Amino acid sequence: MEIEITETAPRDGLQNEKAAITVAEKVALIEACAAARPSVIEIGSFVNPARVPQMADTGAVLRALPALPGVGGMVLIPNARRLGEFLNAQADSAFQVTEVAVFVSATETFSQANLGCSVAESLVRVRGIFEALGGAMKVRGYISCATDCPFEGHVSPAAVGALARALRDLGCDTLALADTIGKGTPARVRAMFEAAMDTWAPGDVVAHFHDTGGRALDNADVALGVGVRRFDSSVAGLGGCPYAPGAPGNVATEALADHLGQRGFGHGLDRDGLSAAVALARRLVGRKEPVDEH
Repeated sequence: MEIEITETAPRDGLQNEKAAITVAEKVALIEACAAARPSVIEIGSFVNPARVPQMADTGAVLRALPALPGVGGMVLIPNARRLGEFLNAQADSAFQVTEVAVFVSATETFSQANLGCSVAESLVRVRGIFEALGGAMKVRGYISCATDCPFEGHVSPAAVGALARALRDLGCDTLALADTIGKGTPARVRAMFEAAMDTWAPGDVVAHFHDTGGRALDNADVALGVGVRRFDSSVAGLGGCPYAPGAPGNVATEALADHLGQRGFGHGLDRDGLSAAVALARRLVGRKEPVDEH
């Protein structure tokens, strides 16, 4: 089975950047990422703009995007109210979002910091999104801090397993497990997957690694070993969460692609397109040269 890559740079990659990045620049980055041919592109999130200012214009980005055949789109939605904003923007867009991402945290402290609610309350919000969608779109359920929390330290695999079951019961099509701060060791990552796979088949699980501790590719090998064939990554290793201290970047798409190739796994990414997307991403966050607005 070929590896499926979700390119997260336009959302998870940019959300922690302080300097303003324009709608045209974000559209250019998404188009560049699409040229690299990932399976899915996470184009942005419909969240409280006061909490994540960089994502305040996701609706405008979606409306400005052209159709990008062959690439699925994903947006992150925290609650039913924000879902309405997304659906309004989608109605005016040529680009087709095919998947909604929802998220919960494996720890109470991070849930309060990131979502402003308890873990139980976050599951109620996810249920509200399902009810509002009415089965109209696929839903990917993320568990943040699935190995380590910036506030509580190591996370119990049992807590991950319980949330994995809850997201399955709610109706998620896919489960995404996130080592949000990049401190997961291969042993703890394996325990995380094993706990989740009591209720999820490996083919329906996505691995989301940050490379803070330099172990993202080792952890990717663990994921491959337990049968996971779907990964999140970000060109140029962009990434970070405003509410997760010590989470500077996702595993780089280009590094993951090279690693998978060395392991003999196909991934469908166009290497020339990927190099161009990496160069643009670096330029956007470094502001070394202008981006053509079109």
